[in-house]
Amino acid sequence: MVFTDFIFYVLATILLLSATQVITAKNPVQAALFLVLSFFTASGIWLLLQAEFLAIVLVLVYVGAVMVLFLFVVMMLDINIDKLREGFWSYLPLAALIGVLMAVEMVMILSNKYFIAAQSVSHPVGYSDTAALGHVMYTEYLLPFELAAIVLLVAIVAAIALTLREKRESKSINPSEQVVVRKEDRLRMVNMKSETEPKPDESNTKGEAS
Repeated sequence: MVFTDFIFYVLATILLLSATQVITAKNPVQAALFLVLSFFTASGIWLLLQAEFLAIVLVLVYVGAVMVLFLFVVMMLDINIDKLREGFWSYLPLAALIGVLMAVEMVMILSNKYFIAAQSVSHPVGYSDTAALGHVMYTEYLLPFELAAIVLLVAIVAAIALTLREKRESKSINPSEQVVVRKEDRLRMVNMKSETEPKPDESNTKGEAS
């Protein structure tokens, strides 16, 4: 066993433990922090595979932006975790079945001779994984890339809509109601008789005369 294999097994163990804590932690903030740890360990595995660009993107985009946004949404929505976790263990058999199927697929892929042959390919001098990834992404996978961008845009709009939902104690303004407002709705003329109060000097003189 070489030193890189030892590092891989250590990072993989941390990744599995942190991923387990993500779905079993009762506090959503703790689950999000365990997810950050999972992203960091996954980026370390990407570095072992000589995919530096993907490792940096995983840290900058997911840890630096997505997880911060997720934490803000969790804190602002005030989600009742107890109701969400009702019947959590009832889905365990289905989740275990899906996990076993995914593990079998990963073993089949890793044990494939074509996959092993692809690992031994040596890249020429000056090879850039970033340039190769960009070429493949914007030529062969351009349509899936655009569909993923649309899905992310819809997710952003949905997060904003959930965050800015109307609350009873909030004093929000509806722009559509302001546009259709009329003068009669805001201004009301009241006819009242004019009343004059006696001046302070006159009241004092009347009191002295009496």
